[in-house]
Amino acid sequence: MDISEAQQFLRTNHRGVLVTRRRDGSPQLSPVSATVDDEGRVVISTRETAMKTHNLRRDRRTSLCGFTDDFYGQWAQVDGTAEIVGMPEAMELLVAAYRQAAGEHPDWGDFRAAMVEQRRVAVRITIERAGPSRAG
Repeated sequence: MDISEAQQFLRTNHRGVLVTRRRDGSPQLSPVSATVDDEGRVVISTRETAMKTHNLRRDRRTSLCGFTDDFYGQWAQVDGTAEIVGMPEAMELLVAAYRQAAGEHPDWGDFRAAMVEQRRVAVRITIERAGPSRAG
């Protein structure tokens, strides 16, 4: 699977597990909902206070394993470099990610207020490698 195939997979399959690194270098895994923006970067919504946010501020290297809603079956791993986008710049990224993953929100005003209240940020990952490259 090349990067463009992984991007296409993640545009339609939003469940995944994000890997970040703790201070001691050990992995920290988080279940996430992921989408892909128009530039081909993975976008994840999280809180400013989440451990994955703290970990990524310290070490931007990350991996995501995305899979289908059925869990078993096709999957994609992407490795790359993350950036944390805070408010107010994050708002339109979070709106676009929600639309891609879930469709239209019944009240965008409520959605926007919740994003601010929850101290949401967007994690944007530039993909540098994708797989699997062969079946096991």
